[in-house]
Amino acid sequence: MVSVKYLHQVQAALLSGFMSFIMSGAITFINLGWVEHFFFIWIHAWLVAYAIAFPTILLVFPFARKLAIKIAVRP
Repeated sequence: MVSVKYLHQVQAALLSGFMSFIMSGAITFINLGWVEHFFFIWIHAWLVAYAIAFPTILLVFPFARKLAIKIAVRP
């Protein structure tokens, strides 16, 4: 198990992994269709997307959380 103090990083890793996996698969399919070696092309696209998504979420999450709180808690 990972310490609770790393919850933010674990959450970012999971969310960026799930989102980049699903989105890269959808976009690969939209752009190429069901082609030979689709799975390998998708995995390559996912690895690139994940390498971008994970650090982006780490940087953007605090701002997004503050903005979400402001939007959700209107007087």
